[in-house]
Amino acid sequence: MTRTAIIAAIAASAAIIAVRLPAADGQAIILPGTAGTSLTEEQSTLKAARRQSVEARERSERLEQQAVLARDEADQARRRAAAMAARIQQAEADIQAAQARIAIIARLQRAQAARLAARQEPVVRLTAALQMMAQRPLALALVQPGSISDAIHMRAVLGQVLPAVRERTAGLRAELGRSRALRATAEQAAASLAQSQQDLKQRQAALQTLEARKRLAARDYRASAGVESDRALALGERARDIVDLMDKLEEAGDMRDQLAALSGPLLRPPRPDQALAPAAERARDAVAAPPYRLPVVGQLVTGMGEISPSGIRSRGLTIVTRPQALAVAPTAGRIVFAGPYRGYGQIVIIDHGGSWTTLITGLLRLNAAVGDTLRQGDPIGSAGPGRPSITVELRRNGRPVDIVPLLGSG
Repeated sequence: MTRTAIIAAIAASAAIIAVRLPAADGQAIILPGTAGTSLTEEQSTLKAARRQSVEARERSERLEQQAVLARDEADQARRRAAAMAARIQQAEADIQAAQARIAIIARLQRAQAARLAARQEPVVRLTAALQMMAQRPLALALVQPGSISDAIHMRAVLGQVLPAVRERTAGLRAELGRSRALRATAEQAAASLAQSQQDLKQRQAALQTLEARKRLAARDYRASAGVESDRALALGERARDIVDLMDKLEEAGDMRDQLAALSGPLLRPPRPDQALAPAAERARDAVAAPPYRLPVVGQLVTGMGEISPSGIRSRGLTIVTRPQALAVAPTAGRIVFAGPYRGYGQIVIIDHGGSWTTLITGLLRLNAAVGDTLRQGDPIGSAGPGRPSITVELRRNGRPVDIVPLLGSG
């Protein structure tokens, strides 16, 4: 290669280096295989998972304190099982947070690698040209034909190139430092994920032990539970659809409440002037919303009133959760139906009293039965494999109610 060709190569490399590299838009990174999910959405998922983890930990601590003060062995076993269920949901939220964090880091690494490659290419080409010059013997360079103007031109080009080289190599060093920091963060996220998965397995085993103790402590359960379960299954067979089933169960619940109200005369209130009539008291109870929380930890994908691809308007919330995620009672109540139902998987219907009813569908396994009395946070079942979705509907007097305004009240 002649001196003129070498000068041309150096000049071309210098021109490439001098071009300003476009800044990466970190808020709009969308990579293949992410189903159109942006970095902003992943960050939102991470934030929500961390919030759910904190809430679950606080619930577990509160339930543990209540278990210490429990009045008998059965009550203590129930509260400890609910506390362990909250700890399981905490671990599930930690796993979701770690997975979101790993996804975010992977996106940042891909974007950073692209920026690094863009910075490396001109420097590599310039380095190759300089190496070619360095490989030529000095004596040969002195006798090589060429004008003094060529030498002056080369000296001027090198004077312009070297500062650009120093600047770009400094940028490369900074990018490599960011790469090492991202790699270290990814390793920390992977370790956090592994620890959360280990915690989840240990807590699931502990919950099974507590559930066995709870069943033994409550072995004197009333004998009518089997009859009530059979009756609920019969209602399910006669119902045309899930809405009809809930209507029938609500009618049965109203009848049960009316019969329970016939147990005896009302006691005289301490302040007769402030007493409410029975009808007014029932109306008050029917309006008051129960304290509520979502039954599973996960990502909300469908809100109330949204129309699905099949054209069905949602009557509740749909949550995508992790495989085998634990489901708990969203608020206190009594189970009036528990079992498989016509394409909805295992379902649970909870009567909260005061004309409030919750329907939970999409479960794979149940560990609660008809007639069970639940406190908020008691485990009721678990989701299936893959990417399961759980739907929860809240109804009052047979009409769907938006759950979102009630969340966080319990």
